[in-house]
Amino acid sequence: MTRFVLASASSGRRKVLRQAGIDPLVIVSGVDEDAVMATLDPSATPAVVTTALAVAKAEAVVGILDSDVAADCVVVGCDSMLYNGGELRGKPATADAARLGWRQMAGTSGELYTGHSVIRLQDNAVAWRAADAEVTTVRFGKPSPADLDAYVGSGEPTAVAGGFTLDGLGGWFIDGVDGDPSSVIGIGLPLIRRLLEDNGLSIAALWSANHVD
Repeated sequence: MTRFVLASASSGRRKVLRQAGIDPLVIVSGVDEDAVMATLDPSATPAVVTTALAVAKAEAVVGILDSDVAADCVVVGCDSMLYNGGELRGKPATADAARLGWRQMAGTSGELYTGHSVIRLQDNAVAWRAADAEVTTVRFGKPSPADLDAYVGSGEPTAVAGGFTLDGLGGWFIDGVDGDPSSVIGIGLPLIRRLLEDNGLSIAALWSANHVD
């Protein structure tokens, strides 16, 4: 019975998984993202950056798993960032930064990159690992000044990559996406499925072992 371990505190990622029939064991990695990024080449692509962060999160959780979980589990780490206007953006540090970011990206499109790391453990040892990134184009609407102030005031933009959500309050201001919507929320189900299937682990088996009550 392979346990699905989500190395993330993201409620959006957990919601995506639960809606897709997987009740994950959530273990927060505690990774210092700035420290990880400081080790990367300044010219690293968005895909490389987000994948490196996802790998760091998954590996950190692997290192703190209880032995009963590590006997048979798959650990999934993810990281998302928005590339817009020549800038790679994570979570806005302040409300003012979120407001400025929205003013810059309103009426434009950006690429939401989500890095994924999957590590399979069997008998308390790593059996295999895989990693990849997904990119989805997001088309942003133009919220009115009053709506933008209300949205920033909600606190949501400072808690999410790029300062927006697709599945929350920010969904009102997203005109469309080209690509995988689940990846925009934070965990790309098609990509995770491919990584698992490439290494012999089926979604049906994970449904059985991690069913949602």
